[in-house]
Amino acid sequence: MDHSLQGATFHVEHVFPRSAGGSDDAENLALACPSCNLHKSDRVAVSPLGSSEPITLFNPRSDLWSDHFEWDEYAIAGKTPIGIATIDALHLNDQRRQKIRQAERLFDLFPPED
Repeated sequence: MDHSLQGATFHVEHVFPRSAGGSDDAENLALACPSCNLHKSDRVAVSPLGSSEPITLFNPRSDLWSDHFEWDEYAIAGKTPIGIATIDALHLNDQRRQKIRQAERLFDLFPPED
């Protein structure tokens, strides 16, 4: 989501949480919208329903967005288990987010540039 339409200040997210030994070094920090950060909480992996194997969430510091995601109109489609798990865990395709992406298109802010 473009920061100009966010309506809230982005959070500084610890990619690997401090509660699990993550540092405050720049390499472990990333900007996140408040909703994404709250949904992620202190998780770095999730276990999807019906699976006992945890799937690592997308790491914006080490993973390439286009390896795990692609645009399907206003929705984000997962290309890998990491992408699919991240979309689900962070609620990246809820109706509100898709409406925001539609509005962003009116201002030439969508899709975002790489």
